[in-house]
Amino acid sequence: MPRPINRIAAEVITLWGPTRWTDPKGYQIFAMPYLRAMLDIRTLSDCYGVDPAEDIVLYFLSNAAPWRGEDAKRIKAELNQLLKEVKCK
Repeated sequence: MPRPINRIAAEVITLWGPTRWTDPKGYQIFAMPYLRAMLDIRTLSDCYGVDPAEDIVLYFLSNAAPWRGEDAKRIKAELNQLLKEVKCK
């Protein structure tokens, strides 16, 4: 069973850590609104206001594209797999 999107978002916030917000990287500033929205989303069939969860996740991935490292690679792969599974149904 795939992990809920809000749990993935919570992990990203933990990984980015509070110290980064005193001197954030550019992608964090732009990705944060989508990351916060993802905290209220469990599946890609949910909505955040009028925005489909799928769009929120895609916008997060786009804005977090410069995020690097093993954690980034793993989390981006997990989110992309969720998106791929929705397209296949």
